[in-house]
Amino acid sequence: MTTTAKAPTSYGPIQFLNRTELTTWQFERAQRLGLVPAPDQPRDRWSPAAVDDALARIDAIRKATGTMPDIGAARAEEYLAEHFNLTLNPGTALELFRRGHLPRRGHFKGHPLYCGLTLESFKARDRGKIERASAAGKLHMRDAAATALGIREADLNHLIRAGLLTHSAAAEGWFKSEVLLYRQGDLDRLARSSRIDWEAVRNTPKGRRSPLAALPTRRLAACQ
Repeated sequence: MTTTAKAPTSYGPIQFLNRTELTTWQFERAQRLGLVPAPDQPRDRWSPAAVDDALARIDAIRKATGTMPDIGAARAEEYLAEHFNLTLNPGTALELFRRGHLPRRGHFKGHPLYCGLTLESFKARDRGKIERASAAGKLHMRDAAATALGIREADLNHLIRAGLLTHSAAAEGWFKSEVLLYRQGDLDRLARSSRIDWEAVRNTPKGRRSPLAALPTRRLAACQ
């Protein structure tokens, strides 16, 4: 005697995914875009009618959610470099986010994920803003930042002490130490500052006191 499997009276997230054959990231993005309704049954479950409705629209849901999941900075930069045939600096994804061009969508192991749907939406007209983001978002370690400004590392230390330059990112160095990284856009802004006599700083020989030593030390706000 053959028994017919009983149709479920409600669906949990895994059953919803199995029925519609959506991946987890597609399902989550479809929810965020309002293409999949919020659970309409107790205990965060969906009714058969809600799942059937999504199944009837599955092609439109797949098209709207795109083909790329949300990804980390390195993969986002690799995608853009290949898509636009560009050489991009590390820090480009962060700079695009900073400029409001590339949203973040959560984190993975403490690292931000960038919106795959937005990455797919970039067109030829966006090439210029990606190139500008790559140039401004280029990240330097402390010695490279000093070189970019044409000054000694000791001079750079005074700029940091005075609060005129702050790091914009950090990376893991040897023995899990933290390496602070400085953004090219911040260095460019600082290089244009009329507050600093750059000629005097750059002409100060090694071993001599930096003119930047006279800068006042930035006062940090007291902890609340």
